[in-house]
Amino acid sequence: MPQLANFYRRHGSGKFARYLGFRWEGGGRDGTLQGVDPVDTVRFADLIGYEEQKRVVAENTLLLLQGLPANNLLLYGDRGTGKSSTVKALLNEYGHLGLRLVEVPPAALIDLPLILREVRGYKQKFILFVDDLSFAEHGENFTALKAVLEGGVEHKPPHVVIYATSNRRHLVREKFSDRAGLHSGEHDDEIRSADTLQEKLSLADRFGLTLTFLAPDQNRYLELVESMVRRRGLVIGQDELRQKALRWEKWQNSRSPRTARQFVDWLEGRLKLAGLSAPAGREEGISRQGTNTFS
Repeated sequence: MPQLANFYRRHGSGKFARYLGFRWEGGGRDGTLQGVDPVDTVRFADLIGYEEQKRVVAENTLLLLQGLPANNLLLYGDRGTGKSSTVKALLNEYGHLGLRLVEVPPAALIDLPLILREVRGYKQKFILFVDDLSFAEHGENFTALKAVLEGGVEHKPPHVVIYATSNRRHLVREKFSDRAGLHSGEHDDEIRSADTLQEKLSLADRFGLTLTFLAPDQNRYLELVESMVRRRGLVIGQDELRQKALRWEKWQNSRSPRTARQFVDWLEGRLKLAGLSAPAGREEGISRQGTNTFS
């Protein structure tokens, strides 16, 4: 009984004790928090590179877990650089400490006040996770997010933060028409256009911290590939590995940690398939000797 009491004291009860991850489904008053099981198993150790960004995200999350002031975070940068995986990894690092993740679709941001009421009063700490955030126009979802970030009538409780990822630094797509009025010669048009433009560009500033994830250059991309190959225990000549990795990058028209991982997944499958079909003691395509190999 003391152990059971300690469990409930630490983890609470109901769905927030049972699940680590949630997804907001439906909309409006019909919306509900659906438990996600299993959650993505990614951990920080699986994410190669971007050490400073991961350190800041982890540090901010630990502040939240300790009941100290924590910032809302915007993770901005190129696609495939691990922004979303960095946030998801937090569950596997700190879920046992009471961290919970709620995935909120960008189209459902108008429901943020309802979601805040759902999690208010619980012992757990919550990250509201908005993946791939951008706005075509200044609409209801834009206004709802801005209100929560600024501290509107529906106050965000201290055990909740918002982490968002985006490929756009300023989140709202800027149109030529937004700038046209700036040079119209009409004073009122210029004021309205300037106000509209500034409001669109200012949303990202409402996040306490913005972390940038840039695509790696070619040398860094190859280092990522080599590191993944070593960790998986694959054996292949370095020159051959680099040639294949660069060819893969051109096929994908992308150079990122995701591209590197997808290439190594493909390579591992090919090497293991060759090993199954090769004569004993000799595996086609796998270097067995020489110093210029990974093992």
